[in-house]
Amino acid sequence: MTQPLMPMATAVWLVDNTALTFRQIAEFCQLHALEVQGIADGTVGTNIVGQDPTANGQLSWDEIERCQKDAGASLKLTEDAVKALPRTKGPRYTPVSKRQDKPDAIAWLVRHHPELSDLQISRLVGTTKPTIQAIRERSHWNIQNIKPQDPVGLGLCKQVELDEAVRTAAERKRKMAEKSPEAAAEVEGDAPEATEE
Repeated sequence: MTQPLMPMATAVWLVDNTALTFRQIAEFCQLHALEVQGIADGTVGTNIVGQDPTANGQLSWDEIERCQKDAGASLKLTEDAVKALPRTKGPRYTPVSKRQDKPDAIAWLVRHHPELSDLQISRLVGTTKPTIQAIRERSHWNIQNIKPQDPVGLGLCKQVELDEAVRTAAERKRKMAEKSPEAAAEVEGDAPEATEE
């Protein structure tokens, strides 16, 4: 189920204007039941103005009344006539407050998952290939201040996305190993390096 627009404001409105249970409101707004209870107690969302989901067509009064009569029922979001398409192109937006964390996340990925390609790291963190290369080569302008940190913990990607990228990279590495063991060693970085004399 997709989330309603402005879930916290929607929850505030539903608590104030309906007899729905905390569980029903929490499920619909994808919040925790304790958050909804906090809204009802006045400890959470005190400055949030309620948003009527019936006014913007996300819920109907018939649906609200059906769920008020049956505490075990779940609210269903009204389906739009035209489905919204998921965004598939363009760079991932990163909030300004998290942009300084990107080099730390790249350093962590390079250290802990060397099998990931630059393109995969770029998609996970939302960065450029030159930045990744500079961190790999330790030529980044701020390399002395970069401390590797998990991108999931920093909020730059989801654990599911990271797991999928690692699984894809491992599969690619396995296929390359079947074709030629030397190519797989080069991808992993295990190939013997030429020593300088």
